[in-house]
Amino acid sequence: MTDLVWRKSSRSGSETKCVEVAQAADGIAVRDSKDPEGGQLRVGPSEWGSFLSGLKGGRFRSAK
Repeated sequence: MTDLVWRKSSRSGSETKCVEVAQAADGIAVRDSKDPEGGQLRVGPSEWGSFLSGLKGGRFRSAK
């Protein structure tokens, strides 16, 4: 498997309770920073774009 370059929000600081994302050959990989060896969710570029649009458009409620 190709090594992925994982990123998380700059707002996360040094916290390990974050969602991390990486560009993969088949789309976007998403994982939980608490368990980097756990599973990954892979989504296609158009699905990822729709998800980001939903976040920016306020279509999701905060868990807080």
